[in-house]
Amino acid sequence: TVLPASHVGHFLHCYFSLLPFCVCLLLPNLAAPASNPTAATAPPLHLPPTAAAMKPSSPTAAVGTALHLVKTPNFVKFAAVALLSLSVALLFYHHPSFPSAAFSAFTFASNSSPTAVPANSTSTALNSTSIAANTTSIASNSSSPSSAILKVKKLPPPPPSVAQRTGIVDENGAMTEDFDVGEFDPSLMEELRDLKGGAEETEKRNEPEIVKYGKFKPCDESKIDYIPCLDSFERHCPDSTLVCIIPMPNGYQKSLPWPRSRDELWLHNVPDTRLVQDQGSQYSMSVKDDKISFQDGGSDQYLNLVSQVVFLVKNMVPEIDFGHQTRIALDIGSGIGSFAASLFKYNVVTLSIGTKDVHKNQIQFALERGLPAMVAGFGARRLPYASQAFDLIRCSGSGIDLTVDNGVLLLEVNRLLRAGRYFVWGGPQVDNNGSEMEDLAARICWQLVKKEGNVGIWCKPLNNSCYLGREIGAQPPLCSSSEDPDNVWYVNMTACITPLPKDGNGGNVSVWPARLHSPPDRLQSIKMDAMISRKELMKAESRYWNEIIGSYVRAFHWKEQNFRNVLDMRAGFGGFAAALNDLELTSWVMNVVPVNGFNTLPVIYDRGLLGVMHDWCEPFDTYPRSYDLIHAAGLFSDERKRAKCNFSTILLEMDRMLRPGGTVYIRDTLAVIGEIHDVASAMGWVVMVHDTSEGPHASWKFLACEKRMP
Repeated sequence: TVLPASHVGHFLHCYFSLLPFCVCLLLPNLAAPASNPTAATAPPLHLPPTAAAMKPSSPTAAVGTALHLVKTPNFVKFAAVALLSLSVALLFYHHPSFPSAAFSAFTFASNSSPTAVPANSTSTALNSTSIAANTTSIASNSSSPSSAILKVKKLPPPPPSVAQRTGIVDENGAMTEDFDVGEFDPSLMEELRDLKGGAEETEKRNEPEIVKYGKFKPCDESKIDYIPCLDSFERHCPDSTLVCIIPMPNGYQKSLPWPRSRDELWLHNVPDTRLVQDQGSQYSMSVKDDKISFQDGGSDQYLNLVSQVVFLVKNMVPEIDFGHQTRIALDIGSGIGSFAASLFKYNVVTLSIGTKDVHKNQIQFALERGLPAMVAGFGARRLPYASQAFDLIRCSGSGIDLTVDNGVLLLEVNRLLRAGRYFVWGGPQVDNNGSEMEDLAARICWQLVKKEGNVGIWCKPLNNSCYLGREIGAQPPLCSSSEDPDNVWYVNMTACITPLPKDGNGGNVSVWPARLHSPPDRLQSIKMDAMISRKELMKAESRYWNEIIGSYVRAFHWKEQNFRNVLDMRAGFGGFAAALNDLELTSWVMNVVPVNGFNTLPVIYDRGLLGVMHDWCEPFDTYPRSYDLIHAAGLFSDERKRAKCNFSTILLEMDRMLRPGGTVYIRDTLAVIGEIHDVASAMGWVVMVHDTSEGPHASWKFLACEKRMP
């Protein structure tokens, strides 16, 4: 290493400046040698006065005098000082780092303690550089001769190195698209994987492989009304999933808007019309041109099952209070949904359920009319609805005996009926099996409120006092306290009485419409992570969806699109359906709670909304072409984590349920939105990707998909 020129000048300047100073200090002692009592004294020289001021007269005398001076101790000291200073100058010249090291050692020695930390080497180097710079400045301003002997030119410092910017934020703190990713060190990922115990690699293995999809082919014509998982009585899914597009019937037209659809529908939208031919008069149906019309009235049997029931319930039991105390109703064995259509005028939402009957499609008629309906087997398993879900349950009695098998079917109705609310039974069985029904109803503490003709009305108790007051061994028994009444997915019915919550939760809901936005008491009893902030979460969800749906109404003109049958595939607390109601869209919503999420079904029903539990890796219990609008927010991200089925399985089922001309809105993360786009395009949907309200750099997008009429 070579010392810079500025340092060389500095050291030489110091050397030549100190040398004369040392000579001046030592010269006075050169003429008088130091006395030494032990040493022998040389005889004094006796020179004449004139000769003392003159040079030696001979060379021999001069040499003797010089040797005498060299031998003196003061000359030896002077020579030692001169040699030492020259050695130091040479040492600094050949080893420029020596001053910094010496200074650092001196600083450490003076400041160290038993607990002290050594000074940073970088800081020391900067300090030494600063000292050198200051001394150089002094040397350059000096007027001494030594500075004139060696004139050193000061070099400018090298320019600072410019670091490469690798972030997405520029020097002003604003986000920018102009950035470099930077270098990637694979070893860091290996270290991270080791710290996580290989969890990341395991998660990657569990993710379904992304597949490139070609265009899906149409299914065979025999699958026009295909419901994959339902036979005549129970749910049984096939081993293989649907891999084709369900075709629409010949002559199919877009469904008529509500409320016109309640009274008439397109003839060719229902492929099998044998029901009209065989029982058209019973259900007041008739074919006019290319439409099927429904009129009020009909045969005496029809009047008994619908009009008389509604009249008795409304006028003879005023406590039912349609549209306020009674908001959600269930119609078991409902036919074509006429009971639901009659209650809609009283602001009561009625879910109609039925099995595949001999005419195959009574529930399909109800859906095509714009009425809430599902295909459901009412046999051995629990229905997929929450306990204390319905304010009113009606069973027509047609082909259903509620008293068989120790009354297990009526006990399932008891689980579904809200405390203090009403069960209506109408049909021939009221007369034929009236005594058995009354006996079983009395044993489960139901009170007979009204019985007239072939219609009977019972009221469920408000608490457990009647159950606990029964005799020991009374049948049917109370269900075990460990049994969850809201566990409904593939759970068998049990012939026992579901006890009511001790705190009265479920039976103490507000009246409609206040209950829609009043957090119910059962919100605190459902199993979920949040404990204290549940009410705030429900209210925040409602505000969120009100804002989102409001933007949809303005931007996509939802009110002009006449959505009637709506499906929300991941409903949460029901905020999406509540927003549709607040914005006065003429829609009913089936709120689906996935089996792999929190069971919020009790909250949904307590708010006065419809809901059902389902596993989206299996087909839904409905006919093809059931819904005008399907909404899914965050569903596919959850299903990817579960890794049970591919996206194509879910999207093909969505296509089966969606009507031609219908719409799908999917909100999800960027990680899954691309694959959804590919599958939707392969199914023939028209797909558009939109930014959310968070902007183009947000981690979520939403797809607006349309299944256009061919």
